[in-house]
Parts: sequence; C-alpha cells; structure tokens
Amino acid sequence: MYLLLRLFLNALTVMLVAYLVPGVLIKDFPHAFFAAVVIGLVNALIRPVLRILSLPITIITLGLFTLIINALMFWLASKLSPGFTIVNFSSAFWGGLIFWLVSWVTNGLIRGSKRT
Repeated sequence: MYLLLRLFLNALTVMLVAYLVPGVLIKDFPHAFFAAVVIGLVNALIRPVLRILSLPITIITLGLFTLIINALMFWLASKLSPGFTIVNFSSAFWGGLIFWLVSWVTNGLIRGSKRT
C-alpha cells in the first residue's frame, strides 16, 4: 500500500513537473505512472553507481554535481518511458530539481503519518 501511494504521488509529481517546466512533456496519467516507476528503478539501480563513480568531482564541487546526476537520471527515465519526453538538458535539470523537491516533501509527509 505504501509503495502504491508513493508511486501515485510521484506520478502526480511528474505531471506537475510537465505543467511547470517547459520542455518536459507527458502524454497522460498512465504514462506518468509508468514514468514514476521507471524513475524509481533508475534511481534505485543506476544512481548509486553514478554517485560512487563521481564522488571526486562531487567533493570538488561541494555536492553541486549531485544536481547534474539528478538531471541525468531524470533524462534517462524519459528515454526509457514512452509518452514522457524531455526536450533539452535545461528542462531535465529544472524538472529533476522540482521532482526531487516535491518527492522529498511528499515522502516526508507519508513517513510522518506512517509513524503515528
């Protein structure tokens, strides 16, 4: 139940990002749900490897390179998801940043209500 709620909220977040960021396009809610699943898989499987490999440059940039990795993961998810398109890197950067921020807030709210 918890996983489905997180996926549903992440799908809504993908739709919000498509609404707010020019260059991020989503066809409809089922495509957004599939994109949320792909984003979750990409972040679980590929992102940890990239973070370890880019650790030296992340340290040099005081953590700012993590934003680039976040944008790359968001862009990769768009390439693997039909109906989810990102036009350029700038859109991927801002879309990934907004997606991370909204997901962070909603996941914190879900965890907070789960503890009580």
